[in-house]
Amino acid sequence: MVISRSPAASQAVSGRLCFGGKTLPLQDHIKILGMSVDRGLSFDHHVAAAVHQVSLRVSVLRRVAGSLDSRGILTLYKAQIRPCMEYGALSWMSSAATYLQRLDAEDQHSSPGVTSLEHRRDVSALVVCNKVQVQEVPHLSSLRFPPRAVQRWSRTTPLSDVLVKVPLSHSSQHQRTYTARTSRLWNMFASATPDVQNMSTHQVKMAARRWRETQTSPLVMLSHVSQDKTLYESATKTGGSRSTTISTWADWRQQQHPSSARKWELDRVLWNTTVNKF
Repeated sequence: MVISRSPAASQAVSGRLCFGGKTLPLQDHIKILGMSVDRGLSFDHHVAAAVHQVSLRVSVLRRVAGSLDSRGILTLYKAQIRPCMEYGALSWMSSAATYLQRLDAEDQHSSPGVTSLEHRRDVSALVVCNKVQVQEVPHLSSLRFPPRAVQRWSRTTPLSDVLVKVPLSHSSQHQRTYTARTSRLWNMFASATPDVQNMSTHQVKMAARRWRETQTSPLVMLSHVSQDKTLYESATKTGGSRSTTISTWADWRQQQHPSSARKWELDRVLWNTTVNKF
């Protein structure tokens, strides 16, 4: 397999790789630890294969559903079908939205009473992030996010040890990656859960479930402005007037993102537009 987004790269190497006098055929994707990766380093083929496998297993489950009660059907579904849709989910969560929607639709059609796959992926991402950021598990150190820089004291300074720096996203696909989505989720969750540093893994998991249920589904996080809007609202809950809140927005943005000076005025306009809608 040739790792490249250009079809010409594979054509240039095709027929030229030999081993033991035999020409090695090129593959469009390879499987590593049960995960299929294509030449563009995407997991679209893996998700499509998971959808097909889930469809087959659901058909088998429907055949035996007549001999089981509702509890037995749900147990068999969680044991034999759900693992196919959740294996390595944090790796392929950035796949094309079309494939993710097909997988979510298959899950909702098969088990409408069970929490959605997006809900479970977000909870898993928050639990992993807690192990990395708070518990500092050694073998997960490569997933650690840099802390958000604090230039001066403000109402959000006590959260500076928990909040992380959100990478800038230039595409919708990058917004779905573990780094971009989880960093935004973690900042939102940590702002709503002040005692996250003193919680155990199980407590974080239960708190993440309750918090995720209060959010919309699907949860779309468009930009760093939407994320900072939530943090800013939690930082200014002191009974001040709305006009005071709006006037201090640019100063708060300047403190949180000193390297984005050129975007302060745009952020002020976006914030005023958001506030005026309500």
